[in-house]
Amino acid sequence: MIVRHASEQDCSAIATIYNHAVVHTAAIWNDKTVDAENRVEWLALRRNAGYPVLVMEDDGAVVGYASFGDWRAFDGFRHTVEHSVYVHPDHQGKGIGRRLMVQLIDEARAIGKHVMVAGIETQNVASIALHQSLGFTITAQMPQVGTKFGRWLDLTFMQRQLDERSEPDALG
Repeated sequence: MIVRHASEQDCSAIATIYNHAVVHTAAIWNDKTVDAENRVEWLALRRNAGYPVLVMEDDGAVVGYASFGDWRAFDGFRHTVEHSVYVHPDHQGKGIGRRLMVQLIDEARAIGKHVMVAGIETQNVASIALHQSLGFTITAQMPQVGTKFGRWLDLTFMQRQLDERSEPDALG
């Protein structure tokens, strides 16, 4: 299995993984599925922003993906990103999410990001445990801020500091 940057040819597989999460889980708080064309546009937007989209490939098939984007659209948050990581249901529990996250953290550091944020549905204990094992800490829990499947969803925010800079514009 290899982790690599996504290409347009991966967008159909990315859409399949995304759509499974939309239809079957509370990991994505959307109700609408997407097609490959939508993911091609999404990939282009990420690239234009200078942000990676990574895929895990196993024997030629995309089995997971991860990316990050701006946490909030204000200049003061420019050193903080929020990420997402999704694994095909047939490949969960094999360390794919961890490998994608490790590479994603390295990519965020390489472009000078200071903090990575995760927004996780509070009942997703596996994701929370994965993030804790990667050095993320719980910073907030927000009850009933979302809804899906006819129930309220609680949101847990986690974050990881990516560098030791004492000043925002310091390179060190």
